[in-house]
Amino acid sequence: MTYIVNDKCIKCKLTDCVDVCPVDCFYEGKNMLVIKPDECIDCGVCEPECPVDAITADTEPGSEKWLEINTKYSEIWPNISEKKDPPTDHEKFKDEQNKYEKYFKENL
Repeated sequence: MTYIVNDKCIKCKLTDCVDVCPVDCFYEGKNMLVIKPDECIDCGVCEPECPVDAITADTEPGSEKWLEINTKYSEIWPNISEKKDPPTDHEKFKDEQNKYEKYFKENL
């Protein structure tokens, strides 16, 4: 098992999770974070830190897509190891649905 970041992170990009990760397995894109599955030690400390519930175990139903996205983009995006200020408008996106289709940016 590993943890993954899903579309609830898009446009919110809160970094409370980054601050507690003991192995620095988070990677930062233009408008979301991902976890590198091969680096995640499955400790679970990040999951309760996410205020928008964007972090789940890869064993959750429907997580296959997100495992693939986390794997792909953690190889491309830069590592993030310190908490940053969230986007100024993050609150308005917190409960929005289908954010991947609407807002995802590859940041390539």
